[in-house]
Amino acid sequence: MNEKAKIGIVTTSDRASKGIYEDLSGQAIIDTLNEYLTSAWEPVYKVIEDDQITIEETLIDLVDKQKCCLVVTTGGTGPAKRDVTPEATENVCDRMMPGFGELMRAESLKYVPTAILSRQTAGLRGSSLIVNLPGKPKSIRECLDAVFPAIPYCIDLMEGPYLECNEEVIKPFRPKK
Repeated sequence: MNEKAKIGIVTTSDRASKGIYEDLSGQAIIDTLNEYLTSAWEPVYKVIEDDQITIEETLIDLVDKQKCCLVVTTGGTGPAKRDVTPEATENVCDRMMPGFGELMRAESLKYVPTAILSRQTAGLRGSSLIVNLPGKPKSIRECLDAVFPAIPYCIDLMEGPYLECNEEVIKPFRPKK
């Protein structure tokens, strides 16, 4: 299967969406995926407000209309009132994948005690995986390094495009046939 994978990258940030500051987090996801993936892929990049309806509409668009096999969000996972990315994700998903959030928090706790304040999650909508990451570029990389080895196989199981990786950077797990 040589189809080009479409991957949604969503930054939820009131200030970045208004141009008050540059979105370093979304770029960190793109840079990391460029290091991980050797197969052809296309980012579908959005910077939006921390607004639950906007987040839900964006996730639905990326999965249902843009046909992204994977959507990775950054921001909006903390305890602040405007942090509603996990709620938006849960509302649009058919099934949740709590292991992603559990592993990301466990990984982040190695670096900061406030990782327990993070509410990242993941879920499935149709044949797509949606993963919520924290907002800081350093934390994004730590979390992606932890969970990404399971992502290509998850996409395989949902009959999505075959994601090939640079195994010197990240080694995906796929069961032996």
